Amino acid sequence: MQQDNEALNPGDEAPPDAPGVGEDVCAACHGTGKVEGARCAVCGGTGKVLQGIGGG
Repeated sequence: MQQDNEALNPGDEAPPDAPGVGEDVCAACHGTGKVEGARCAVCGGTGKVLQGIGGG
């Protein structure tokens, strides 16, 4: 779990403690954390992004 003082990655839509947010596989690196051998800039190398879930 991400700590409150950690910065969000560019691909994250909201902080981890926000209601209606869950982890998803990064679409840019497909969960590997790397793009063309370098750390993925979208997920910060984690292979995961935080996205809104559900709907209304």
